[in-house]
This record gives sequence, structure tokens and C-alpha cells, in this order.
Amino acid sequence: MSAYLAAGAGLLAAMLLLVVRAALGPSVYDRILAMNSLGTKTVLFIALLGFLQGRPDFVDVALVYALVNFVSTLAILRMVEDARLS
Repeated sequence: MSAYLAAGAGLLAAMLLLVVRAALGPSVYDRILAMNSLGTKTVLFIALLGFLQGRPDFVDVALVYALVNFVSTLAILRMVEDARLS
């Protein structure tokens, strides 16, 4: 059990560092990558939380969040690309 708690603490630490990278990123692409990585870590954290609580339905929530994260990243990249061409 303590190994799972250590994994959760590691995920939270990585998420904190990604928030810092998203705030201070030197370019817009670094910020987008940090937010996409934060979404991935959030999916992992939701799945871990579901495992620790004995609720396998959290995996469905994590998958939906992963799909939303992917589609929103593509939409933001398309928006940034269109804004740079104008």
C-alpha cells in the first residue's frame, strides 16, 4: 500500500512541476506540452485513486478525461497555428 501512496506523491510532485513549466514556459509550445503532460498525469492519478479506493469505474472517467485532453490539445495547436499564419 505504501508503494501506491509513494506513486501518488510522485505524480503530485510531477504535476506541480508541470504547472510551473506551464506558467514559466519560454514559448507557447512549451506551455501546451506542459498542459498536455499535466493531463496525462491527471489520468494516471485518477486511475491510481480509483485503484486505491477499490472503484474500477474511475478507469472510465480517466479514459474520458484522456480523450478530452487529446482533442483539446489538438484544437489549441490548430488555433495557435492559424493565429501565426495570419
